[in-house]
Amino acid sequence: MVEIEIKNGNESDTVPVQQGKRILPSIPNTLPVLPVRNMVIYPYAVTSIVVGQPRSLRLLEDALSDHSLVAIVAYKDPKTQEPGPEELYKVGCVAQVLQTSNRKEDELNVTLQGLEKARIEDWVSQEPYLRARVEVLSEIEPEQGDIEAQAVRNNLVVVFSQLVETLSYLPDELLNAVAQTKDYRQLTYLVSSSTHLEVHEAQAVLEEEDVLAKMLKLIDLIHHELEVMELGKKIQAVTRGEMEKAQRDYVLRQQLKTIRQELGEEDGNQARIEEYRRKIGASGMSEEAQEQATRELARLERLPEASSEYGVILTYLDWLVTLPWTQSTEEILDIKQAEIILDEDHYGLEKIKKRILEYLAVRQLRQQRAAQAKDQETSEECRGRRDRQGAILCFVGPPGIGKTSLGHSIARALGRKLHRISLGGVRDEAEIRGHRRTYVGAMPGRFIKALRDVGSRNPVLLLDEVDKLGGNWQGDPSAALLEVLDPEQNRDFRDHYLEVAFDLSSLMFIATANVLDDIPGPLRDRLEVITLPGYTDEEKLNIAKRYLLPRQRRENALRSDELTIADDALMKLIREYTREAGVRSLDRRIGALCRKAVVQIAEQTSSSVDIDLPMLESLMGKPMFFYDLAERTGLPGVATGLAVTAVGGDILFVEVSAMPGKKGLTITGQLGDVMRESAQAALSYVRSQATSLGIDVSFYEENDIHIHLPAGAIPKDGPSAGVALVTALVSLLTGRPVHHDVGMTGEITLRGQVLPVGGIKDKVLAGHRAGLRTIILPKRNEKDLDDLPQSVRDDMTFVLADHVDTVLDTALITVSN
Repeated sequence: MVEIEIKNGNESDTVPVQQGKRILPSIPNTLPVLPVRNMVIYPYAVTSIVVGQPRSLRLLEDALSDHSLVAIVAYKDPKTQEPGPEELYKVGCVAQVLQTSNRKEDELNVTLQGLEKARIEDWVSQEPYLRARVEVLSEIEPEQGDIEAQAVRNNLVVVFSQLVETLSYLPDELLNAVAQTKDYRQLTYLVSSSTHLEVHEAQAVLEEEDVLAKMLKLIDLIHHELEVMELGKKIQAVTRGEMEKAQRDYVLRQQLKTIRQELGEEDGNQARIEEYRRKIGASGMSEEAQEQATRELARLERLPEASSEYGVILTYLDWLVTLPWTQSTEEILDIKQAEIILDEDHYGLEKIKKRILEYLAVRQLRQQRAAQAKDQETSEECRGRRDRQGAILCFVGPPGIGKTSLGHSIARALGRKLHRISLGGVRDEAEIRGHRRTYVGAMPGRFIKALRDVGSRNPVLLLDEVDKLGGNWQGDPSAALLEVLDPEQNRDFRDHYLEVAFDLSSLMFIATANVLDDIPGPLRDRLEVITLPGYTDEEKLNIAKRYLLPRQRRENALRSDELTIADDALMKLIREYTREAGVRSLDRRIGALCRKAVVQIAEQTSSSVDIDLPMLESLMGKPMFFYDLAERTGLPGVATGLAVTAVGGDILFVEVSAMPGKKGLTITGQLGDVMRESAQAALSYVRSQATSLGIDVSFYEENDIHIHLPAGAIPKDGPSAGVALVTALVSLLTGRPVHHDVGMTGEITLRGQVLPVGGIKDKVLAGHRAGLRTIILPKRNEKDLDDLPQSVRDDMTFVLADHVDTVLDTALITVSN
């Protein structure tokens, strides 16, 4: 036997060449198994390996003391630390341990000689090391006179000689040994052990039973390696020359990229490019967007990863491929189910619920007709049709009335996803249209963000606080919102960041606002306004019992039997501890009661808490609100008016005082221009009708008049306090007090006519909460009484006046002489 030493860098292998017949030791049926990493050992080969695992060291110690034979098998995954039977190949090589030497304290250099190919039949044990029953495998060898085998052998020798000439570390003696080897099997294993092969390739050569097939496989593998080396030479020839360090690094990266592509491997950047290319194709984006994404991807492929523009393009592509271009939520249009959901979520608001059901019914009918049209018309005609998607609802009302929760109920009834966009305080147009990508940190607008967050192109978008939009030098967001809400324009909405059209026509928009007058006119024109009035005390009581109290019990970990609140206690809580149009403060008060009950139960002072009137005051303290109408209006010169604010209806007092002077008129209370003009008109009417009203005609000659509306920190404006101003002036000048339970609203003219005003429902409900029992309204507002709850109409008296005389006769107390 002749051994040829092959040196490659710091590694050295020894390859045996058989001459004559082999004399092999007897191979037992059961052998210890030594796993090896990143290599395959062949028969005939003498190989040195480093062993460091404790169980492998123990195996070698026992093998040297026995017959020195071990079964060598390769790891399937080189990352595995201590492989079990399932992590190892079944076919390996029986080898003889020729020599061991200490490399380090816990490592051995081991020289092995491959003997025969063997297969593991069964595992005997895994401790203290692997042992298995093995079967020595025979191989199909061609006959020496086989012409095909000789041709394949000669071809193998030729390509191997080319490899030896190309690789300087392979000695010429190796080529001589290969050329002199006549045994086909020995030749195959000699070439295999001298050629750099991946583990799976080397294992495939070992497992092949037909020696002729082994040689053909080796020829293909060597040809592939020669092509890779030839390509490397071409790359070096093209990139040869002097260059700066940055250019040199770039070219080296391109070389590496080309090499990996030829090897069927991809670097991280190329893998990322291919992933984005796949995502673009699978996203279903429009043709325009796909062209834009493809252009940006081509730019990304040319840029180095260290470039600042690289991250910008990555972020842009992320936005494009994650938008729901085709993903939609299937809409459920069941009117009966929608009605059940609305009744479950909200008490009262019957007129509002009916309007919502009408809206949903129209959408249902439109979908049915659209489906019929698709069956009857061509697809081109269907694509050309641009039907409106329905009105855009805008819920207007005071805080805490249930505007946002109505939007949630509509989304639940439709089976659509809901996303809330808060527009309060938005001053920048870019919040709607997005920032252009030339800016650092540019991002899309809120609508594109909302679509990506919900992952659907047809969600319900709740535009909260739309009345609080405002413009400045950065643009007017309300103007940008016009395109979003217009069904004729939002089919091709272009966000400044995306720079491609996105269809928003499938979205359902619901807006909310506290005050309608603060919404810009063009934007208001696109909305169908639904006004939500405040709740009556009875409605608040039912809402508290059905919704607020159960929810606060759950949030504070209370069972229903651990806290009860009597109806009269709840009503006192409503009337004397809150005074609002909605139920937000009431919800907080009930939450406070729940927390106090939790403290008592935690301290084990009681197992349950039942709150009645006496306990309510002990828990909540003194009442916060009082019915002081009689005290405020007991003197002449004070009248009770009705007003509408951003938080609902409210009452306001008009106070008039006279003092010596010369025709002076002072108006205070932070009043707007319209209300100041109403005060001037009221004084002029009283002066012009002084005789008929029983007032001294010279009262203004030697007196100054001071008109004041308390709560001076709150701005007030509007013409609806006109009748209250006249009533307060006449009350002062005639000495007749105003009935304390009478409230009034209406605009006054110089001829004494009472003109209609708005917000009747909110004003009446505010008067009802404050304890008023008679309300004076303009006669032309009679139609607004139909909107009032029946309980309020039964509990109050309404006087319809078309002239101020009716107002004075109803409001002023007759004083007997």
